This record gives sequence, C-alpha cells and structure tokens, in this order.
Amino acid sequence: MTSITDIPPHAPGLRIGLFGGSFNPAHEGHRLVALQCLTRLQLDAVWLLVSPGNPLKSHSELAPLETRVNTTRALMDHPRIAVTGLEAQHNYHFTIDTLEWLKASCPGTRFVWIMGADNLLQFDRWERWQDIVNLMPLAVYARPGSTLRATSSKAAVALKLNRIPERDAETLADRDPPAWVYLHGITSQQSSSAIRAARKAPSN
Repeated sequence: MTSITDIPPHAPGLRIGLFGGSFNPAHEGHRLVALQCLTRLQLDAVWLLVSPGNPLKSHSELAPLETRVNTTRALMDHPRIAVTGLEAQHNYHFTIDTLEWLKASCPGTRFVWIMGADNLLQFDRWERWQDIVNLMPLAVYARPGSTLRATSSKAAVALKLNRIPERDAETLADRDPPAWVYLHGITSQQSSSAIRAARKAPSN
C-alpha cells in the first residue's frame, strides 16, 4: 500500500478483523488488541480503519488523517496488520456505511468487527448498530475497568443469546451473524486522551 486510503490486500476465504477508531494517536494498547485478536480469533489479517472523525466525539483535537494513518502504520509494523484511511475517500462517517461497502467490495472475505469494551458501553448509540450486528460477527476486547459495565450494557443485554463462549473465539470468523465474543486478556492502561493531555501539559 502507498496511498493512505488504499484498500488492503484481500481474497475470498481470508479471515480479516476490522478495527476502527480515530487513533488520535495510536498507542501500544491498540497494537496489543490487534495482535491479541490475530491470535485469539485465528485471523489472517487485521485492518485498522482510521476514521475521518468519530460522530460521537469532538474533533477539536483531531490530528490530520494523513498524520494519524502514518503514525499508526509506524507503530503497528507487522506483516499481517494493515492501516488505511479508506473511509475518508468515500466520505463515510458511520461504521455501518464502511462495513456495508467492504462486504460488497470484498465478496467471500470473512470479516470480523473488533472493538474495545469501552465502545460496547455506548454501542446502542451507534448509527444502525443492529445492522452492524447482523452484517458480521463482533469481537469485544476487554479494557481496564470496563468489563462489568460493558457486559451489562444495553447492547450486550440485547445480544445476550448471540454471545459465544470465549473458548470458541477461534470459530467466530466462520459463524453467521449475529454472533459475538468477549475477549479477556492482556490489557493496557494507555489511552489516546491521556497521551494528548500529557503532550499539552507544560514541561518543568
């Protein structure tokens, strides 16, 4: 890939995790989730989809897309992890639009949507969130302090019967939606907001 908006390599039958976010900036916690999901879900690749901007968040501190894509690529530095800002090329601001386009553009590819437990807390506020659930399987990765609240959130309760045991996580990509798994494991205390705050703090 050369352009920041290129679609990464894909083919029918490949199992690919889609991990979206602002990545403003990306940090080791994001890399940890991508690597853990590669292994735990037995994926062929993980794509980080760097968004033009989260509709639920302020854009006042949002770095340029090119900066976020390039710094995220440098941090990930893994042959099976790709980073793209393809949503900007199509002017997509809602996850459902991106996922529907990818499903249509990559027939036969087994996609899984990956998100942190903090996003599950507000998942019911996402545009057409039920359609996301019915479009592809979901993997939710634990975040420090979020597990109990996330698994009792409105979306988690609504999807209770579609949750698969964590021991079956490697089968998720081959399951028909709706299906989701909650992954416990190594976590990081890092957050993008904390990194931005530290950068703005006056140095002694």
